[in-house]
Amino acid sequence: MHEIIAKQGLSPNVTRLDVKAPRLAKIRQAGQFVIVHRAEGAERIPLTIADADPEKGTIALVIQAVGKSTRDLVAMEPGEFITGIAGPLGKPTELIEKGRALCVGGGVGTAVVHPIAQGLHRQGVSVHSIIGGRSKEWVIFEQELRQLGEVTVCTDDGSHGRKGFVTEAAKELLSAGGIDIVYAVGPVPMMRAVVNLTRPMGVHTIVSLNPVMVDGTGMCGGCRVTVDNQTFFACVDGPEFDGHLVDFEGLMDRLGTYREFEQRATHACESGQCKVGLH
Repeated sequence: MHEIIAKQGLSPNVTRLDVKAPRLAKIRQAGQFVIVHRAEGAERIPLTIADADPEKGTIALVIQAVGKSTRDLVAMEPGEFITGIAGPLGKPTELIEKGRALCVGGGVGTAVVHPIAQGLHRQGVSVHSIIGGRSKEWVIFEQELRQLGEVTVCTDDGSHGRKGFVTEAAKELLSAGGIDIVYAVGPVPMMRAVVNLTRPMGVHTIVSLNPVMVDGTGMCGGCRVTVDNQTFFACVDGPEFDGHLVDFEGLMDRLGTYREFEQRATHACESGQCKVGLH
């Protein structure tokens, strides 16, 4: 059982839960995730560890409420308990030890960028983060990232930072030279756009494929991805891969696999027919 210590709304549909998990707080590394089991009969959800406080024994989970299971999770309040949190899982991020890194985060992906930027900063790497959202209220982890290096904020409507997409700001920074590696985390179309930008420049780019994970153990096969013409599982072989080798077309198709089931579950709940364990 893991007690929820604090709860914070980060954007209109993104919530941060700080949860008691002393062992995980001590040993987690950037890029790793956990499987969260809210209660008996509930779906098991893979979530990246966005932050950790070893002294307090807590980890931060950032959840985007888009379906029944994630809505149930963010409805919980401090003082309540999550039945199980398993991890850390996944391979740690490949962190360079010197030089200059560009971290690009879109939407809730910015929460995944945060521990990567933390790890780079601890090793003395110069970090520049470019983060974006639809408008000001959708931008998350800005202040946390500013403590780790320079930050450029982009919003679709120009309500905060510069108007435009993160890829536009990234293109300008990359064109100036001096970037040794790029870490991109966000919606798959955004990561694909970043990869298309860096490939002709020859800048090594790492992307996080956590959006396709389901059970997080490799048993369901739902997170199969093709990388360098080979089949991998994002949860056990990743979740991070060389973006220049990822088959993004196949990845986009796989993202829609469970959409119908999630829509049916959400509709059932909204119709008052919701049952525990309905996925």
